[in-house]
Amino acid sequence: MLLAIDVGNTNIELGVFNGEELIGTWRMTTKTIRTSDEYGILITALLSNDNINRHNIIGVIISSVVPNIMYSLTNSIKKYFKIEPILVGPGIKTGISIQTENPKEVGADRICDIVGAYYTYGGPAIVIDFGTATTYDFVTKDGVFNAAVTAPGIQISADALWSKAAKLPNIEIEKPNSILARNTVTSMQAGLVYGYIGQVEYIVKKIKEETGCNDAKVISTGGYAKIIMSETKVIDIHDPVLSLKGIKLIYEKNLI
Repeated sequence: MLLAIDVGNTNIELGVFNGEELIGTWRMTTKTIRTSDEYGILITALLSNDNINRHNIIGVIISSVVPNIMYSLTNSIKKYFKIEPILVGPGIKTGISIQTENPKEVGADRICDIVGAYYTYGGPAIVIDFGTATTYDFVTKDGVFNAAVTAPGIQISADALWSKAAKLPNIEIEKPNSILARNTVTSMQAGLVYGYIGQVEYIVKKIKEETGCNDAKVISTGGYAKIIMSETKVIDIHDPVLSLKGIKLIYEKNLI
């Protein structure tokens, strides 16, 4: 079995693959500072709760955009699983040609999304990850990653709205029944959600226009995708475990 770990700015997602089958996924918060023992006990407890024996894990791979937790996390894997984890980073084999101006700047999360999308659904493709930031990544039919857009995530936008305007409340992010809002809460919800739908549709349109790939598949993932995906026709496929699929594929490419 393979343990794949995706460390994002908000959450850590874990998945266990038994061959090609993803047999379990779990999430925990990233921001809590933990020791290696705390990580080890928590991860093994999550696995045990789903009747997965940690001793059946023969490989571990970690993708992370949060450097300051990596010392404790990697040491927990070494101590509790007796495995040296593979880390997604510069020099690792991905099967994707990264042709941005500075490939080393590309986050591990974006690489895993692109790998998962390209090898699962083919190219050309636009991958939208609705996470802490919302990222739009383009991969060609030949597996070249050469364009990316980064926007504030919908939660970041919401936090900025009510933290910078003293009289605006902290609200739940959801689509109101109408854009013609008649109170403060629904007016904020309308601005956030309908505004974000407009952002998605315009950015996808411009990427297709400037790349000339009008047939590019649009694949969404990330925790906030469910707020947007049902409200627009530009998203072709939603895959909530796209990054874990990409991490697994990268692991397999580095076994050789």
